[in-house]
Amino acid sequence: MSHRRTGTPTADDDVLTQLGIKPELSRRTSAFQSFAISISVICILAGGQTMFGFGMSHGGPVVMLGTWIAIGFFTLLVGLSLADVVSAYPTSGGPYFMAGKLGGPRWGWVTGWLNLLGLLGAIAGIDYGAAQFTGAFIQMQWNVAPTNGSTMLIFAVILLVHGLLNSAGVRVLNLLNSISVWWQLGGVALIVGALTLSSAPHQTPSFLVSFHNESGLGSTLQVVLVGSLVAGYTFCGYDAPAHIAEETTDAQVSAPRGIVRSIWVSWVAGFILLAGMLLAVQNYDGTLNSATGVAPAQIYLDVLGATAAKALMLVVIVAMLLCGNAEVGASSRMIYAFSRSRALWKWQSWQMVNERTKTPTRAVWLSVIVPFVLALPALYSPAAYGAITAINAVGMIPAYGIPVYLALRKGRDYRSGPWTLGAWRKPIGVIACLYVVVITVVFFLPQTSPVTTSSFNYAGITLVIALLFAWVTWQTRGKRAYQLTAEHIAQPSEALIEEGI
Repeated sequence: MSHRRTGTPTADDDVLTQLGIKPELSRRTSAFQSFAISISVICILAGGQTMFGFGMSHGGPVVMLGTWIAIGFFTLLVGLSLADVVSAYPTSGGPYFMAGKLGGPRWGWVTGWLNLLGLLGAIAGIDYGAAQFTGAFIQMQWNVAPTNGSTMLIFAVILLVHGLLNSAGVRVLNLLNSISVWWQLGGVALIVGALTLSSAPHQTPSFLVSFHNESGLGSTLQVVLVGSLVAGYTFCGYDAPAHIAEETTDAQVSAPRGIVRSIWVSWVAGFILLAGMLLAVQNYDGTLNSATGVAPAQIYLDVLGATAAKALMLVVIVAMLLCGNAEVGASSRMIYAFSRSRALWKWQSWQMVNERTKTPTRAVWLSVIVPFVLALPALYSPAAYGAITAINAVGMIPAYGIPVYLALRKGRDYRSGPWTLGAWRKPIGVIACLYVVVITVVFFLPQTSPVTTSSFNYAGITLVIALLFAWVTWQTRGKRAYQLTAEHIAQPSEALIEEGI
């Protein structure tokens, strides 16, 4: 791969102008901060903790670690391929803008809705998960059992705080993301170090290649595939540097680097976290069926005692909160850009930028209100909530693969940016696209047996509904309203204004 600096913020804005976009946001994000938002959104402390019990019951240590290596490798290939396209199209729209430029408006429209619904589902999942962990901590500390209502209240407060922080401007977002990098990596070191150095007995290395299946699934291959979702669900959101590219200096190099670095750093740190926690398991069944409802919390309790366990829980909760805040930042920029293309109803409102903070404030608040509405079914049905938040992975990962595929389809007509894979672009891109297809299918597989209404995997149905929604909205609205670049939307027609489009 090769890269060259593109120069000053003025040069960055010139690139946007050439792409048909009017620069409006403040360029105060550095290369490190671009990396920081991506690693914050991936958030191995969130994914590695919330999915830990799932991994223990779906293949156990050998599957958790083996598939983490495999999924991390293929994710890196997707990230490399996506980074090449991001360098050519460094805009807040991210995948949808790339798809629109490379494949035409319908590709952009579908990719945009998949990406946006995935981002909103991710916020709902991450912040609701933080609310659940907060409830578990409250129970451990004050013996107050959480209810669906109290969890929803905590969730609402978290979203409110994230809305306020993101409305304060990109400097606050950059600061929190920079803190998040060191918090996550330091958190991994603290957790693994505390568990490893404790006087409690530890598992032998042979334990790391043991297989456990508590899922009820009879096929070993299916157990391995489903177990790979510990990594599959964690490695999402690494397109975040693209969404803040219009606020990043030397974006054509900084944004691609941020994507790639965040993946390989998360890959290495996540493996260390999983291995360290697995070696500290004291009682497999007891951990899997913990009264806390959180397998990692039981490991902390067994090895370190109540006080230290609560401290580590706080470390994880703060990491989740920083992750959710970064996700709101990425989502708001996506909404801003998608509105700029007239893809959303009342697009004039959501594309507005606060003159003082140079932040799309209304898009920020839409990014917290919609996830709250999406999570409301959790008050009555965990299965319904799972179906809604499933769009996180099944929406976002295909959205990463589409622009990569379209760039490959362009052949010699595709023009790379200053950060490029060069001759490696085609072989890496082909493998990346095949992986996106395979992992998307894996998301649809039944995860337990027997299948009931509460254990049914709604991911496939969710994706079908999302695609149907994109098709219907394209037919009813997109054909008339959608326009990719700012040069076309600077002066909307009177007819469209009268229709409220």
